[in-house]
Amino acid sequence: MLGAATACSSGMASSGTGGGISPAGGDGAAVSSAAALADAGRPDALDGGTDFVHPGILHTQAELDRMQAKVNAGAEPWLSGWEKLTANSFSQSSYTPNPQSDMCAGNCPNGENYMALARDAAAAYQNALRYRIAGTTANADEAVAILNAWSTTLQTFSGDSNAQLRAGLYGYQLAASAELLRDYSGWVAADFQRLKDLMVTLFYATCSRFLSQHNGTCFDHYWANWDLASMTTILAVGVLTDDQAKFDEAVAYFKSGSGTGQIDRLVNHLYPGTPVLGQGQEAGRDQGHATLDISLVGAFAKIAYDQGEDLFGYEDNKILALAEYTAKYNLGQDVPWTDYTNCEGQAMVSISSNSRGDQRPSWELLYNQYVKTMGLYAPYTEQFAEQMRPEGGGGDYGSDSGGFDQLGFGTLTFTQD
Repeated sequence: MLGAATACSSGMASSGTGGGISPAGGDGAAVSSAAALADAGRPDALDGGTDFVHPGILHTQAELDRMQAKVNAGAEPWLSGWEKLTANSFSQSSYTPNPQSDMCAGNCPNGENYMALARDAAAAYQNALRYRIAGTTANADEAVAILNAWSTTLQTFSGDSNAQLRAGLYGYQLAASAELLRDYSGWVAADFQRLKDLMVTLFYATCSRFLSQHNGTCFDHYWANWDLASMTTILAVGVLTDDQAKFDEAVAYFKSGSGTGQIDRLVNHLYPGTPVLGQGQEAGRDQGHATLDISLVGAFAKIAYDQGEDLFGYEDNKILALAEYTAKYNLGQDVPWTDYTNCEGQAMVSISSNSRGDQRPSWELLYNQYVKTMGLYAPYTEQFAEQMRPEGGGGDYGSDSGGFDQLGFGTLTFTQD
């Protein structure tokens, strides 16, 4: 079960921003939309198209069709994954959302309330997924009601820089839920547009500003999960709103960004062998956060991959090296270590055993991608996927934030033939 150690509450040093975070303008690093598709690797760019693939945030139509067919046939392990989903209290059409006008995290005079968004994002996704697999309109209506509740209520983020982190963690989850419902006849077009507007003016603007400025700190003051969360939300908002500039912004950051979400800082040391192992930026912090990085980078790469941008294979499968290193250590085996000192002189001189063995439902995605799609050797990722099977989601791994930092249900959604 995820413990308190998995809560992502600070960078390597104090990083509070003080007051609220404005939706846009001021020092925001907003990127204009209306850029034409230019990446020849995009499947829709090959035939001169100008639209993103939809659905295309974590799940494609072909994958949704596979889930439905396998569940209807009672095939394993899809059926067990489906039963895990339908048994979850957050996937019920009777769920009651709890929207807030201000989401506060960190320094909150009246107490933090970000878990309301974490829980509702999980419920929106789970209900939307049930609808797409089983066609149950009650679940679709519930997911729509949750998204509408937040799009009509949420106005600001406040507290300190922890609010920026939460914007990243839950922004892409809301986008993934909305993507599953974008063609649902029961979702009024104006309501869908209002949700997209919120994702751009509040979530995207917050995440983009964070990546461009890091609140005035040096390049690796913040831990990798902070960057990865913002990157994933920017990428997802780009797909949701058909905005190539935002999509490209996130991909460019992964390849050459200024912070720890950039792949060569996320994976700061490689150890040749079979398999290659890649030491993660948070490995010396604790394993709750090291495994959170796996959850986020997997989701990031999957969203990009479904739009024709292969980051799984980037730099000789560097994400896989990170997954193998993290999985091997959390399976109880020894891994090599290289000391790491950040830009402020704070040193990590050994890998951390804190929260070792932490279980996050994020391994099926990487296992199926690297082993079944790409035909690569990933023994430790495979073992961790087997250990977690069937993966659950929010509500199955504790009640604190760590249990809701990823959407989960990968056994149902990512298992291939």
